[in-house]
Amino acid sequence: MGRKLRYSNEIVAPTTVTRERGGADSEALTDDRFRRLVPRAAWDALPEDVRQRFSKRLAGQATATYSGEIVWTRLSGAGWLLAQMCRLIGAPLPLAASGPAPAAVAVSEDKLSGGQCWTRLYGRTRGHPQVIHSAKSFSGATGLEEHIGGGFGMALAVGAEGDALIFTSDHYFWRLGRVRLRLPDWLMPGETVVTHQHLGSGRFAFDLKVTHPQLGELVNQHGLFRDG
Repeated sequence: MGRKLRYSNEIVAPTTVTRERGGADSEALTDDRFRRLVPRAAWDALPEDVRQRFSKRLAGQATATYSGEIVWTRLSGAGWLLAQMCRLIGAPLPLAASGPAPAAVAVSEDKLSGGQCWTRLYGRTRGHPQVIHSAKSFSGATGLEEHIGGGFGMALAVGAEGDALIFTSDHYFWRLGRVRLRLPDWLMPGETVVTHQHLGSGRFAFDLKVTHPQLGELVNQHGLFRDG
């Protein structure tokens, strides 16, 4: 699936929770943190499945889970080298090119930061599945940051087009305590784009692309998932 549009620590913005009434005696807690990052008209135009998926209030011990498969993972030579180097900070990128493999994702609330913890489990042809951990915080210049490991992270711009919610890297940073350094573009892998596209009936496509301005496409991963 091609890219659709330019859409992953500072003080974390507090969780915003609203109550939507479905009837005289029913109430549902929703989380509007993602909605507030997208123009209202574009958000309202998204399919209901997408809006609900990114509006779940994961309070207490609640966890949202998604299962499916990674259809393909493609790595260029430079992309493979980048993925191996990133092992030093928790291996946030797929480590090898592959065909179809089972996959699962779990999302929970990060009680300490007020953000979300994302855990991705990707099956491999050999050995144990690859487990990728990251944390999203609703903070920074773009309103959303993804923290990978070793203090590294990226600020994400969020946009919507048609049936897809799209996350694009704005810049990368390194943080230690209160010290936060924006990393120069020439040191970085290029633009990271993650697309969450509605497929209907509780299903969605996940696409990850990392593209370097000189080296071209480094990583291209396509997955299919379903709710629950």
